[in-house]
Amino acid sequence: MMRCLKTLSDQTRLMMMKLFLEKEYCVCQLVDMFEMSQPSISQHLRKLKNEGFVKEDRRGQWRFYSINKSCPEFDTFQFILNQIGQEDELLKHIKQKETQASC
Repeated sequence: MMRCLKTLSDQTRLMMMKLFLEKEYCVCQLVDMFEMSQPSISQHLRKLKNEGFVKEDRRGQWRFYSINKSCPEFDTFQFILNQIGQEDELLKHIKQKETQASC
């Protein structure tokens, strides 16, 4: 439980997970949405993947990420993520920058 909460305690990873509840995203989309460098986004995704919270789908040189519903902690982090409403200002700000995958 501590590992789950520690991983989700980072605002960026928490918001990524909230987005992944709805659909999958490519790294290039996340770079634009979070206004972060690709290496920074990849570090966050690596932590989420190492914990088993997300799945990675490789398509050529591109990687798409989605929530791992078979993760043992899924119910826990789903409960946490459902506490973030669609009206959350940060979530709305991030979603406004969503683009189509350009890869």
